[in-house]
Amino acid sequence: MELEKAIKQRTSIRTFKDEHIPVEDLKKMVQMGGTAPSVNNYQPWKFYVITNKRLMENMADLVKDKIEKIPENESKASKNIKSQVEWFATFFENAPALIALTMEEYESVLEKGVTVSHEDINKMRNYPDIQSAGAAIQNILVTAVDMGYGACWMSAPMIAKDGLESLIELEEPYSLVAFVAVGVPEKDKKPKEKKPLEEIFKLIE
Repeated sequence: MELEKAIKQRTSIRTFKDEHIPVEDLKKMVQMGGTAPSVNNYQPWKFYVITNKRLMENMADLVKDKIEKIPENESKASKNIKSQVEWFATFFENAPALIALTMEEYESVLEKGVTVSHEDINKMRNYPDIQSAGAAIQNILVTAVDMGYGACWMSAPMIAKDGLESLIELEEPYSLVAFVAVGVPEKDKKPKEKKPLEEIFKLIE
């Protein structure tokens, strides 16, 4: 598939067919994620690929429990809102595979020669570590489309980040950043309408 076509065809897929994904296909997605640009070419990532359904169900239960404990406001819609959020945060339990992106902290060149802390430098540079994570995930998403799969980038489950790290037995010094749920789409889904170029493009000459 041509790159432009894969990019334009990509859309968030949240329901999947109950079809096994070959390990080699999952390795290919991770390999492409690992080729993404990263801060100082530090490549701070490690990808955990989960296909164990019992584990994924336990992970989803953990996220549901965290959401349930969030205090509700006085809105009549509060329970319905939490129910919607719960589904969007836990549908990964029905995906054939879940890719967990984890990252270790990087040491920038600048902090080796100044007294400013790593945290402050990271903030000043507008979080290049998280920008690196986004690049890796985009590569995975587009690769999945190119291979005939659907995928969805998930940040909502991170509400239970500490517990999830324990469940997947995350190794130090890595920290969980995001999930990508992957599988064969249950049905065809057209990409959502995007803003026209005229609205998002500004040339400064």
